[in-house]
Amino acid sequence: MVLVGVLFPFPSPSLHRLSLAKPTLCFKPYVMAALSDDPIREWILTEGKATKITGISSIGGGCINLANRYDTDVGSFFVKTNRNIGISMFEGEAIGLNAMYATKSIRVPKPFKVGSLPLGGSFIIMEFIKFGSSRGNQSVLGRKLAEMHKAAKSDKGFGFDVDNTIGSTPQINTWSSDWVEFFAEHRLGYQLKLALEQYGDSIIYEKGQRLVKNMPLLFENVVSEPCLLHGDLWSGNITSDSNGEPVILDPACYYGHNEAEFGMSWCAGFGGSFYTSYFEHQQLSLDQCFKTLTCREVGQGYA
Repeated sequence: MVLVGVLFPFPSPSLHRLSLAKPTLCFKPYVMAALSDDPIREWILTEGKATKITGISSIGGGCINLANRYDTDVGSFFVKTNRNIGISMFEGEAIGLNAMYATKSIRVPKPFKVGSLPLGGSFIIMEFIKFGSSRGNQSVLGRKLAEMHKAAKSDKGFGFDVDNTIGSTPQINTWSSDWVEFFAEHRLGYQLKLALEQYGDSIIYEKGQRLVKNMPLLFENVVSEPCLLHGDLWSGNITSDSNGEPVILDPACYYGHNEAEFGMSWCAGFGGSFYTSYFEHQQLSLDQCFKTLTCREVGQGYA
C-alpha cells in the first residue's frame, strides 16, 4: 500500500554527524505525551492528510526502537520511536531510504517525517507496507538489488552525506576518493577499534590490523566504483510485500564497492538463484570481514 504524504525535508548534512559515544542498546518504553503535544498525531492529522486515527497497534521489533502501526481514514502509517536517542539516527535512516527510493528499483518504505519527542528522544513516520508471507522471490531480489547498485552512483567518492548507524553503532561516512582507504579506516578499522576498546580483544585487533595493511594488495587492478549500498543487508532487513515483491528495510546507507553489500551473506540467507540473477546484472569481486565484526557489535537487536 503506497500512501500519499509529504517528502522528508532534508536538513543540512553538516549538522548531523553523529557522536562516537558508545550507544545504549536497550531503552525505556515510549510514553505518549498529551495529545496537544504529540508531534506524531499532529503530523498524521495535518500533513498526513488524515482526519482521524482509528487505531494504534504495536509491531514487534528489537530492543533499539519501538514500532507502531497507526491506522487512519486515509490508510496506515508505520512509526518508530526512541526515547533515548536523538534525531540524528532517524534522520540518517530517512536520508538513506529516500536515496534508495529515488532509484525506482527495489521497494523500500518511503519516509515522511522525522522529529523530536516532547519528553526526549525522536521518531520517524514512514509508509506502511503490508508484508507477504515469505521473503519473496530470490531471483527478483538479486535483480532488483543489482538495479539499485547500477542506478545510484556518486561523484563524491566513497561515503555518504551524513554519518548514520548500523544497528545502534555509529557508522562513519566521511567521503574518500579511495575505496581501500575508506574501508580500512571507516569500516574494518573502526570495528577493530571497537572490538579492542569495548571487549579487550587484542588478538582479533592485531590480526585485523595485519589485514588492513595488506588490503591494497587484495585490490590491485580492481576497479572500485562507488554505488549506493543498503549497508546492513541481513535476513532481518529483507522481506516482501503482499504482492511478493522484495522489500528491504532499516538501511545503513553509504556509497561503496558493490561487493561490500554481501558482507553479511552468511546471515542473509541468499540462495543460488539470488546470486545468479545478481551476477547477470552486476559484477562482483571480494569483501566480508567488516560485517562479521559488525554483527559482534550490533547483533543484540534491530528495529
